[in-house]
This record gives sequence, structure tokens and C-alpha cells, in this order.
Amino acid sequence: MRELKSEKRVQSLAMEFLSVAQQAALASYPWIGKGNKNEVDRAGTEAMRNRLNLIDMSGLIVIGEGEMDEAPMLYIGEELGTGKGPQLDIAVDPVDGTGLMAKGMDNSIAVIAASTRGSLLHAPDMYMEKIAVGPKAKGCVNLDASLTENMKSVAKALGKDLRELTVMIQDRPRHDHLIQQVRDVGARLKLFSDGDVTRAIGTALEEVDVDILVGTGGAPEGVIAATALKCLGGDFQGRLAPQNEEEFDRCITMGITDPRKIFTIDEIVKSDDCFFVATGITDGLLINGIRKKEDGLMQTHSFLTIGGSSVKYQFIEAYH
Repeated sequence: MRELKSEKRVQSLAMEFLSVAQQAALASYPWIGKGNKNEVDRAGTEAMRNRLNLIDMSGLIVIGEGEMDEAPMLYIGEELGTGKGPQLDIAVDPVDGTGLMAKGMDNSIAVIAASTRGSLLHAPDMYMEKIAVGPKAKGCVNLDASLTENMKSVAKALGKDLRELTVMIQDRPRHDHLIQQVRDVGARLKLFSDGDVTRAIGTALEEVDVDILVGTGGAPEGVIAATALKCLGGDFQGRLAPQNEEEFDRCITMGITDPRKIFTIDEIVKSDDCFFVATGITDGLLINGIRKKEDGLMQTHSFLTIGGSSVKYQFIEAYH
């Protein structure tokens, strides 16, 4: 009976957090294609903070965007909510894909994830090596293994020939060795420019033709993606990649005693009492961007997944 009550509580908060993501997306919308990343971040951040403070909860930001590029941000350690209700860890990215959005390009979203207090990895804003797969390949990946070995393991789990496997990698010079391994085995390669959260989630959805996401990207996005995959039954591993002594020391300061440790999905998100929501700003892999209708209403498209729920995920269309 206690588990049922807990799930109902999460469901209620998840719908309130959906409104948070929607408002952040709507606030950022006017800045599409205007070339100003900081204004994009500022608009989304202010809207998200204002809405979060209205929720009956004691929320703590453990993943906040902005430190690495000095953009406006919801900062790590910031407390939000009315102070009543459940205690939560919150991971946010008011606009994932600020650069894309500033250029008027696709795949920018407002995204937020939450779990019970003390259950999310307090990852600093630095790079993280990542690998993500869907439920059928859960337990079949290892960051210490080569991508070739991981592809073989995942292909076997999915009942696919290696040449049928689809691997998604961010198009960066640092990933040339990964790209070459995909080509060497004859698997399908999908490159993308920015925004790896939805790509990681795509590995767990039948609607998206991707089997593995792999590469080095932002650690905050890694924790957010891991939360979504935890809800969806997928798998994720991450390893922080500090670029200098200052970043290494920051890991230690934040309680990560071994910055080169591989974190499993259950170490990144320690509770099943979690949820993830994203609202599209511009059109993307999972969800559509905002549409302004002839009657003046604004149409949003969102994705929601809740840990422990009988409904694995929902696509939600709303008019504002």
C-alpha cells in the first residue's frame, strides 16, 4: 500500500513538473533564431524557477546547467518550492540545445528530471563518457569495453546482425575513433550536432531507429538522460572526464572520491521513485516544437515518463 501511495505522489508532481517544462519552453520560444544563447537561457531559466517555486515540495537542484559556459542558470544547491511536501533532487536544463535554438535549428527542448532526495548523482558540469541502450539490451554494455565489443553484445541481445545495428554519435573530432569502429563492422551510423538527451532516450523507444548512443558529452545531460532511461527500463553507464586538475578537484569537493569510476544507471539514479519530462521548443527527434495557432493559442508537445508507473511514457499535446 505504501508503494501505491508513493507512485500516486510522484504522478501528481510529475504533472506539475510538466507545466514547468511547458512554461520554460514557451518563455524561450520568442528567441528562436535570434542568435543570443544567453537570452535563450535567461528566459527559460526564469520561467522554470518561477514555476518550480509554486510547487508544494522541498526541491534541491543537484544538476544545474550554466556553470561551464557562464550562462544564466539554476545553480547547484539552490532550494526551490514552498518547503511543504516531499523532498526531491531536481536535475534541470531549461534549454537543452541553446546553440541550436539561437540558430533556428531543430532539437532544442526544455527538460527536467526529479527523484527522491539524495538519489541523484551530484555530477559537476563537465564532460562525461556515456553509453545508453534500451530495455532489451539492459546489462549488455560496459564502458571499459571497446565500442566494437559493446556493439556485438547489443546486437546479440536484440537478435540483430551487426550490420542492422544503429549507433548514434555526436559529430565531433573526439569521437573519430568511435565512428571508425562503427564503420569497420558495417553497422549503421547516425551523427548529430548537439543535444544528446533525446538521443539517449531514443534507444528505449520503438518509435526511434537507434540502438546505442555512445560518446563524450555533458555530465548534467548524462544524469538527466539516465533518469529517463531508468523510468523506461533502459540502461546507461557514465564516467566523468575531467579535463584539468581544477575539474578533477571539483569532483572530489562534490563527494566523488574516484572521478574515473564507471557509474551504472542505478548509481546515477538510486531510486525508482523518479520522473522525466521534456517539452519541445523546436522540432526534434522525439517531440515537436512549439506552434503558434491562428487563434493565438500556443501548442506544445511534451514527453513524460514516470518510474514505477504502469504507463511507460506519454506524448502530451497542450494548448496555452
